[in-house]
Amino acid sequence: MLYFAYRDFTSDPDAILEKFGFGRAHHRVVHFVNRQPGMTVADLLDTLRITKQSLARVLKQLVDSGYIHQVEGPNDRRQRRLYPTHKGRELALELARPQSRRITEALRGINPEGQKLIRQFLKGMVDRD
Repeated sequence: MLYFAYRDFTSDPDAILEKFGFGRAHHRVVHFVNRQPGMTVADLLDTLRITKQSLARVLKQLVDSGYIHQVEGPNDRRQRRLYPTHKGRELALELARPQSRRITEALRGINPEGQKLIRQFLKGMVDRD
């Protein structure tokens, strides 16, 4: 069931991203930068658990396309802080809407205790390291 839930949960954003020539890696970057404006590239790498090399192409495409803006760090010019542009915020919300609808629909009719168990289960699936 987890496979089918993941497949369908990602299918709506995948269709939207395809129109832009983007993929799931782009979605993850836009999502986290939109949720944490000003996060550093290092923070994003830690969050996504990927290498700089893996991030470089995706981030460059998002910057060049006007979805993400990079700013030098205030104390260290090597540090890069990431901010969504207006266009980037709009894309993040467009990608989140169908997923939010799926979550709302899936939780409909489940009492608060059941919803708490679902959150507990999902947290239990996340590596703690």
